[in-house]
Amino acid sequence: MKLSKTWSTLWRMGLLALALVVGLGLGQQALAQADPDREIATAVPTIDADAWRQIRSGETGPNYRDSRFDSNYNLINASGESWRQLRNRWVSPFGLIAVGGMLGLIVLFYLIVGSKKLDEPRTGRKLLRWSLVVRSLHWTVATLFILLALTGLNLSYGNAVFRPLFGDGFWAAMMSGTKLIHNYLGPIFGVLLVILLLRLLHHNWPKKHDLVWFKKGGGLVGKGHVDAGFANGGEKVWFWLLATAGIAVVASGFVLDFPNYGQSRDTMQWANIIHAIGALGLTAVALSHIYIGTIGTEGSIEGMATGYVDETWAKEHHNLWYEGVKDQAIPEADLAAQRGAAHGGDEPAPRSG
Repeated sequence: MKLSKTWSTLWRMGLLALALVVGLGLGQQALAQADPDREIATAVPTIDADAWRQIRSGETGPNYRDSRFDSNYNLINASGESWRQLRNRWVSPFGLIAVGGMLGLIVLFYLIVGSKKLDEPRTGRKLLRWSLVVRSLHWTVATLFILLALTGLNLSYGNAVFRPLFGDGFWAAMMSGTKLIHNYLGPIFGVLLVILLLRLLHHNWPKKHDLVWFKKGGGLVGKGHVDAGFANGGEKVWFWLLATAGIAVVASGFVLDFPNYGQSRDTMQWANIIHAIGALGLTAVALSHIYIGTIGTEGSIEGMATGYVDETWAKEHHNLWYEGVKDQAIPEADLAAQRGAAHGGDEPAPRSG
């Protein structure tokens, strides 16, 4: 009986000792997790200045392994920090100022000046300005541009807006869809933009009368109408912005969209900066283009919607072009009859766009 009692006591003392050891071990682990400095001290050797110098220079020693083929990866990427600072301190804030500022100026201009009305009554005679091919290209490119601008703004600023409002779950799904739309529609936009620019190039070469157009602010300064051919000075500026900054955005977007062609990390970072600056700048200017082409100028949207503009609009806004095509004007009734006879076919013979 005494022997059995002794073994029972020893067994209980052993369990108590084991519990004490486990408790001390868990306590030490909790303390290490609560104290980052202690955790580092017990997990890795002391990180001194020489160790940081070695890591920064890439001299990582025999214990460092990088599984990527032919890689010169560095644990500390100084260029990555420079890219982050440039993006967060300059590109993102000033891009938001550019887009928001342009939107505010347009609203203010509309409230003070209002839309530009035609000075003379419409004649009811129509001139073909844009062919069906150009209109189809324009509206496709415009739709893609708007989708890319909205998704791009969401990628840049949506984290500060939608995540606090809807939470992480909704935000994650939203960002997944946003990236999918942006990455897949971007290349399509790029190809169609180049086709549209080539189609409109012959209308957008600079001319001497464009300087007068700018001096008079497109007709806002002084009296009378300013001379303009098929495209006025402002439209030519928009064209060449798309042909320069737009192509830069497309090219940088391809670099970001297809990272499997040997681009270095620095190349990707610069492509991101160029893409963001160009896209935000174009978005700001596009707002004014959209305003002028819709509610800002009476009759402008009709040309891109139907292909035809009224004689009065052509004479007031593009008088030099009007003088060359005025003998091709078609009465609105005849145009409606031709469309009815064609059962929705393409425009009649004259082609201006």
